[in-house]
Amino acid sequence: MAMFKWWNVLADDERRQWTLDPFVSVGPLRFGMSPGEVSAVLSGVTAESYCPATQSVSTIVRGDSPGPGLKLYYREERLSGIAVDALCGPQVFADGVALVGRVPSVLERWMTDRAEVREPDSELIYIGAGVPGSDSLGVVIDVQRAGDHLLTRPVFVSSEAMDDLSHFLPRDTWSRC
Repeated sequence: MAMFKWWNVLADDERRQWTLDPFVSVGPLRFGMSPGEVSAVLSGVTAESYCPATQSVSTIVRGDSPGPGLKLYYREERLSGIAVDALCGPQVFADGVALVGRVPSVLERWMTDRAEVREPDSELIYIGAGVPGSDSLGVVIDVQRAGDHLLTRPVFVSSEAMDDLSHFLPRDTWSRC
């Protein structure tokens, strides 16, 4: 009997390579875009590949299917949150460090070390049950299951989310691992 490969993890060289510009953009996606603008920007991405996690969510209105390995969140029909699938989403780099599909403790150590050369009380944050985030990068490093392992599934947010990060996006955004 063949096993269905639920937890295949793409290697970094098989993923799109995106860069984070905190509170401005994640790859070609800019915070504040409409669902139509997002669809137009990602139309080539959607045609090239498929990831079962592809989905668009909104607190007000549901947008079009945005592309592989992304879950997008809209407020007032404007892009305000981006969750990148740990298994098949694009690789996103911040300060030259890959954030997607990593061992959570390794990435948390990087965030802690990064905070030590900044203002630690205003840099490193934790939400929920010890899920780390960065105030200056606008990211929470959530996790996603990959078989018997957990991998990082970053959630990027617009600047307006930082005042109440754990409640800004729908509750089901955050993993329950």
